[in-house]
Amino acid sequence: MTDKATGSAPSPAAAAMAAKPAGPFSAWEIGLALRYLRAKRKEGGVALIAIISFVGIMLAVAVLISVMSIMSGFRGTLMDRILSFNGHMYVQGPVLWAEDRDAAIERIGNVPGVVSVAPLTENPAMFRAMGQATGGVVRGVRPEDLSGFPYAYESLSEEARASFGKGEWGGDNILIGKTLAEQMGLRVGDPISLYSPTGADSAFGNLGGLEKTYIVGGIYTSGAADYDRAFVFMPLEQAQLFFGKEGVVDVIELKVAEPDKVETMIGAVARAAGQGAVVSDWRNRQAAIWGALKVERVAMSIILGMVVAIAAMNIISGIVMLVKNKTRDIAILRTIGASQSSILRIFFVSGAAIGIGGTIAGLVLGLLFCLNIGAIQHFLEALLGVQLFNADVYMLDSIPADVDPWDVTWVAVFSFLMSCLASLPPSWNASRIDPVEALRFE
Repeated sequence: MTDKATGSAPSPAAAAMAAKPAGPFSAWEIGLALRYLRAKRKEGGVALIAIISFVGIMLAVAVLISVMSIMSGFRGTLMDRILSFNGHMYVQGPVLWAEDRDAAIERIGNVPGVVSVAPLTENPAMFRAMGQATGGVVRGVRPEDLSGFPYAYESLSEEARASFGKGEWGGDNILIGKTLAEQMGLRVGDPISLYSPTGADSAFGNLGGLEKTYIVGGIYTSGAADYDRAFVFMPLEQAQLFFGKEGVVDVIELKVAEPDKVETMIGAVARAAGQGAVVSDWRNRQAAIWGALKVERVAMSIILGMVVAIAAMNIISGIVMLVKNKTRDIAILRTIGASQSSILRIFFVSGAAIGIGGTIAGLVLGLLFCLNIGAIQHFLEALLGVQLFNADVYMLDSIPADVDPWDVTWVAVFSFLMSCLASLPPSWNASRIDPVEALRFE
């Protein structure tokens, strides 16, 4: 190559000036940073400290993902069972006693997204059997609407389903929860007395307290012990008769296809129910539980996030030791033309590489644990000979784990950011080293 003006080859100095300098995070910076991490201790490396930092971040990320997924699994299972036993939306107001109530119920059922509509009564009562007494709620429901409570319905025998609602005014067979049955020592076919504190209305006025003996037609399991203890299902006609509410219902309960989007359906349901109808949803009825779950989720995220932050702090000690061991190298690099920003980036990449590697390994480990948590649980139970998760109490075969992509994403981003932040202070100090002073004391 020749110079166009003089026709001679350019001088080495001119060629050097014409060469394009390497940009930020160039191959030589990244290669040198990774080489420093691989160097043995006798060569001035910090491989052991890097490994400890890597393992710390990996375990912290894996634990955070595992705990968040298990909490999400329990939260989803709990809400699924609560929403299975209770409605997703509720309609009250004049429609409950209007003459065209059946037509309104049909209109509500035709609203897009509504899966089922059930008129219900709910009344407090005392239960007496086997010399014991306890309180609870009697839920009056039409026999054809019983399948709208899937966990309870599927736990009943065919005989219990067939006998419910058969007979005059719905018959005398009622359904009780498993917890209540065990508490009072009841089995299918046993008598149980119900006492209403209000009683029915008659030509002579309210009859006051009213007691009647019913037959346990079936024992259901809803998956939630509190519901199994407190709620008794009675045919709607019989409940209206017993509690003096003939022809009246307390609420119209709806199940929808997407419970998380009930707010988008409130207007359509209100229009279908007619003027004056009051529509609410499960978020109002279950506000305490839903709020507690959200607070718990945020609190655990913050607490476990601090574990990741503490694990990332190990990177500081590793890079500080690396800078101390490579002071002579830094001085030499500076004297041959490396800029302060290049030195900063070299040690920053060393720290970030530890964080990125630990984060990726932690993600893989956490996801593998969550996706195989059932097999791991059963293996440990067989190995240790103990029951780690009582299926009779929780109504689950194994610990639930629901991996949320959003949780995985924020954990990975947070771990990476903390690793980068931990790498900055020692890298900045490395870039401020004076090469003359550094070589003087070497």
